[in-house]
Amino acid sequence: MPLRRAVLPLCLLLALPVLAEAEARGLDVRDLVRLDRVSSPTLSPDGRTVVFAQRSVDADLKASTALYARSLVTRDLAPPRRITPDGWNVSAPTFSPDGATLYFLSAKEGGQQLYAMPAEGGTPRPLTAFALDIGSYRLSPDGRRIAFSAETFADCADDLACTKTRLDEREASKSSGVVYDQLFVRHWDTWKDGRRSRLFVADLPAAADAGPVASARGISHALDGDVPSKPFGDAADYAWAPDGASVVASIRVAGREEPWSTNFDLYRLPVAGGAPVNLTEANKAWDAGPVFSADGATLYYRAMKRPGFEADRYAIMAMDLASGATREIAPDWDRSPSSLKPAADGRSLYVAAQSVGEYPLFRIDLATGEVTELVGDGSVSAFDVAGSSLVLTRNALDTGDVLYAASPDGEGLRAITQTAAERLPDVQFGAFEQFDFRGAGNEVVHGYVVKPWNYEEGKTYPVAFLIHGGPQGSFGNGWSYRWNPQTYAGQGYAVVMIDFHGSTGYGQAFTDAISGDWGGKPLVDLQKGWAAAQEQYGFLDGDRACALGASYGGYMVNWIAGNWNQPWKCLVNHDGVFDTRSMGYVTEELWFTEWENGGTPFDVPKHYEKWNPVNHVAKWRVPMLVVQGEKDYRVPVDQGLSTFTALQRKGIESQLLYFPDENHWVLKPHNSVLWHDTVNAWLKRHLGQ
Repeated sequence: MPLRRAVLPLCLLLALPVLAEAEARGLDVRDLVRLDRVSSPTLSPDGRTVVFAQRSVDADLKASTALYARSLVTRDLAPPRRITPDGWNVSAPTFSPDGATLYFLSAKEGGQQLYAMPAEGGTPRPLTAFALDIGSYRLSPDGRRIAFSAETFADCADDLACTKTRLDEREASKSSGVVYDQLFVRHWDTWKDGRRSRLFVADLPAAADAGPVASARGISHALDGDVPSKPFGDAADYAWAPDGASVVASIRVAGREEPWSTNFDLYRLPVAGGAPVNLTEANKAWDAGPVFSADGATLYYRAMKRPGFEADRYAIMAMDLASGATREIAPDWDRSPSSLKPAADGRSLYVAAQSVGEYPLFRIDLATGEVTELVGDGSVSAFDVAGSSLVLTRNALDTGDVLYAASPDGEGLRAITQTAAERLPDVQFGAFEQFDFRGAGNEVVHGYVVKPWNYEEGKTYPVAFLIHGGPQGSFGNGWSYRWNPQTYAGQGYAVVMIDFHGSTGYGQAFTDAISGDWGGKPLVDLQKGWAAAQEQYGFLDGDRACALGASYGGYMVNWIAGNWNQPWKCLVNHDGVFDTRSMGYVTEELWFTEWENGGTPFDVPKHYEKWNPVNHVAKWRVPMLVVQGEKDYRVPVDQGLSTFTALQRKGIESQLLYFPDENHWVLKPHNSVLWHDTVNAWLKRHLGQ
């Protein structure tokens, strides 16, 4: 099968006489950070209009996000129109029940608050003036109230100003010490200061000329847990009941066991006051993503089965709220959905789930459990369904997110926004293809190969061998702003990526296979995948290749350095684990290391030593670039510094790229440019490209 090649859209074909003057080139990191980013597709209740967010950057790479709208009824070629004013940075669009008003968050006046404006565009007016930022929100079914999250101290109760005052006092204090009684003391990239993200309810101004509201009543204070969850939770962690009498939220109440517990439960929180009710107490694993049926009789949600395991399969559950009885929908479907949305007729659910290197959109029949793929060929990142419309954002290895519209069955899919090729007409992307081979245990393993942008038949090219993190993750047919294969293809390298045992989207047994075996089957898969790629694709120069990875991928780079260093001219290790035993004590989410190693470092020390890179440093010889963020509390700075110290002490050519202001990821645009330039220079030094 030939490698996939980008097809020039009609608008580009018509412009070829003009574009021909521009010299073709590969994708550069500066293109990547300047690309507009599309997100948050939101349909009006009648499904006739889609609103979405578009992030842009200025000349200094400072980002701002505006809302755009497009009628789905007209079939003309008019581009979407901006509906929020210039100078506004906004997020989280939501339509009112009648579709006439659009709500969104903005920090235009300082703190992040809720605003409203006519859905057709106009002057936004503030609806809230709370003393604290709104972290997330959900509009009530009748449009008269919001449930929202804010970070507060427990003893401040409903007084939002109390938390603000205490923070100001801390800032003014001459002492800086903090006393902790239990973990977490820090999480992801933030030191804990005693605040929790809690849910509140507030009445919205009844009249258009009424001033913003400043008071709210808490509904989750009785529970000692964050909602949304940290660090990556959002408004999908809670939902209004259709009658507006309660909110159901996914919350972990674990006390001192919080760092090693994944027991999130769904709680019904009465809006008028009253004790929270745990709806999923029987399940000691993760319950998430509550969504109500239109009549409020059924609660749909996702549930894991194994406590302490964050990468377990999410089963789709339906709970009869009158009886509390639950049943699993599509129990034989071996995939783990990330989001659920009921169809308008109440007979099916729309879900997105990873599958064999892609992230399609599916529809599941509630009665039979039959699963139908509606949209594939890439990765669906977000979607919405209303009226006779389906909208979604989808990306692939050759484009960032593009907004599409279709009928609810996925037919008639048409692009609303531009692809990366249309936004960057002089950039040529590397063609790509998925391949498979027999890996560890003679099981089928998949991977992707990407050609360099300037590929010519008969030539060979040096290779960037990318190793994904997680370890329960995937390098598949999707677009990334951090580890994007096209940035390597854009420098003239071929790219090879292997979804080794432990990767997601190939069934839960395949995902489970890495736990307790970090340096075993995954290494075999990488070795066999590397051999298979060279056998299948003659343009790969196996004598000029570097291996690169982050997080678990960085761990694997360290493991490769001592256990499979023959093929590589250089290595790149970004925030990778150096010492698995030390990692078990210094990381924050202890459930991760304890599940992966079968217990604590003091109960099963041999498990932590079995696949420990530190025990093989004596065999290191390949030049390595080490990247480390100071604010990475997942794989903390001691892991990167230890790696660099070992390299320097052994006299191995090495560099350390250190970011004092980045976490596990490099997010700031200027830092991203430096990261890519440093990595590319390292590859060029050792591969000669």
